[in-house]
Amino acid sequence: MERGVQVDSAAVRPDLTARILLIEDDREVSDALAGMLGQKGYHTVQSFNGREGLITAINQTFDLILLDKMLPELDGLELLQRLRRYRDTPVMILSACGAEQDRIDGFNGGADDYLPKPFNMTELMLRIRALLRRSLAQPATRERPSRFEDEELVLDLQQQRLVSPQAEVELTPIEAELLKTFLSHKGEILSKPYLYQRVLNKPFSRYDRGLDMHVSNLRSKFTAVSALQRIKTIRGQGYCYQ
Repeated sequence: MERGVQVDSAAVRPDLTARILLIEDDREVSDALAGMLGQKGYHTVQSFNGREGLITAINQTFDLILLDKMLPELDGLELLQRLRRYRDTPVMILSACGAEQDRIDGFNGGADDYLPKPFNMTELMLRIRALLRRSLAQPATRERPSRFEDEELVLDLQQQRLVSPQAEVELTPIEAELLKTFLSHKGEILSKPYLYQRVLNKPFSRYDRGLDMHVSNLRSKFTAVSALQRIKTIRGQGYCYQ
């Protein structure tokens, strides 16, 4: 059982309607979240223990799952690992366990986001919208566009080149995938664990400097095509393409 919800009446209203599964054993917290999500236009299904939540998550279709970590009958991380055998539904863990290792374990277990309790409802809503933009956009982008543009910059995935009116540079496959991810989520802070899973296809380790190396190389190539360095380091959170 975990408590910790700070409701903010200024929470941003989403522009997408979606089905959200809320797996939270504290009924007071669950009802508060479900009520707020309902006011914002989301359809919410509630589950109060891990085993029931897993069955619901597998047998029904949801656009997002909000998952408490400490649950009766089946722990949240174990639930997530079992769920990933059947579905790739985006999952955000909501937990009072907010230490760095807890977050790493959550991302390594297959979570798409991790929000420590207590949290502000505005932040929760913004994170929900970010995850839904990614998940609901997938069916419309199955053709995998090979060209991404940002003002004067063009990323050509087929040729693995970054082009501007001033110059063009060749990119490695990882650099091209990394830049595509940044361009797809411009203005969003992308955590290192997310980028490790999304781009490097391996679990995050704080002792592995591979991602930092690829970002550094990509930044160096940016200097040849743009006067602006758009890839920013957000201390303690990750990277953001601005």
